[in-house]
Amino acid sequence: MNKIKKIELLAPAGDFTRLKYALAYGADAVYLGLPEFSLRAKSGLNFATFKESVAYAHKLKKKVKKKVYVTVNIFAHEEHIKSLPKFLRQLKDCQPDAIILSDPGVLMLVKNILPKMPIHLSTQANTLNSEAVKFWQKNGVKRIILGREVSLEDIKTIHKAVPKMELEVFVHGAMCMSYSGRCYLSKEFSNRNANLGACTQPCRWQYKLYAEEVTRPGRLFEIEEDSKGMYFMNSKDLCLVDYLDDLVKAGVLSFKIEGRTKSHYYVSSVVRAYREALDNLGDKKILADAKVELTKIDNRGYTTGFLIPIDPLKRQNFDSSKAQGDWQVAGEIVGEAGGMAEIKIHNSLSIDDNVEILTPRAVRKIKIKEILNKTGEKITEAHGGTADTYFIKLPKGINTEWGMLRKKKM
Repeated sequence: MNKIKKIELLAPAGDFTRLKYALAYGADAVYLGLPEFSLRAKSGLNFATFKESVAYAHKLKKKVKKKVYVTVNIFAHEEHIKSLPKFLRQLKDCQPDAIILSDPGVLMLVKNILPKMPIHLSTQANTLNSEAVKFWQKNGVKRIILGREVSLEDIKTIHKAVPKMELEVFVHGAMCMSYSGRCYLSKEFSNRNANLGACTQPCRWQYKLYAEEVTRPGRLFEIEEDSKGMYFMNSKDLCLVDYLDDLVKAGVLSFKIEGRTKSHYYVSSVVRAYREALDNLGDKKILADAKVELTKIDNRGYTTGFLIPIDPLKRQNFDSSKAQGDWQVAGEIVGEAGGMAEIKIHNSLSIDDNVEILTPRAVRKIKIKEILNKTGEKITEAHGGTADTYFIKLPKGINTEWGMLRKKKM
């Protein structure tokens, strides 16, 4: 096994639960934010739960400290600059390991108020060349999260030109159709600003196109691709699992997964796949298994984005904006007693389902022979949406800690 000790796998944490699962499934660090200054206005964290999250991560220290990075990466208006100093002083008490930011004004305030805090430059700053990296290095930035438009060859050039700068790259997750996420459609259509964390994702909407003949203004002719409509701004999801070895050799230190609004099942599945691949670079069997795992979660089809030259049309999903996978989470294991696993149901679970159990260490197919309700009655199917839990018998030798059940979609 080729253990990569200096390489970081960085996972999203939309709330405390997702943070715990991300770290349990192999993330070295997580990134999260509070609603006020993060590009996720619907964050499930407040200062109390944020502080608890950081403390939890730091207590998990084994050989290497687990880290927590906080996002303060909005494009700040004057109103934000006025309220930011108080926020930063509160943040200091939480002791995160770094701040992720994109605004030069925010950078100056962080340096003044938290002079010892490591600063990571957000991908929103769309850093794509070595001269820009040198500029940010001179201004106190420790790590650059490169823009998603950067190519593999450019990463090599940047690392060679500025070898002491830490480089971070997104390797998996949803892609924004706008340049480094700078989109104005949401503000235009629904008065919710994407650059302040409130994007309504108009790029995923279905559109109809119309043509207007210039001598007949106001007379519109509908242009429709087919009965499904047109999703001409809908990007496929990024997946660079095939290029991890290339990225390591190019100088990338941190491998980042997108998805702070995704479920803990999604985060766990993706983290586990990339953990296995990173820990076993060059192992074709493990890479193949990781790729299969990534097809089981919801996705819009995968693309390598801008990392390597490809046909631009291959980056888009023109048929549908829905994220679909072959499997779905059925439930999570919340306890175990007397050889029975206690399950909290998320969707439904039947004795006829094709089921797998997912844990941080393994994926195993299982056959559910019976399901018991809380009174011990045998039932053939269990449904979620309530506080009730159910019990199933698992094969021997399975460590159920952090375990989840998933089933093949019909």
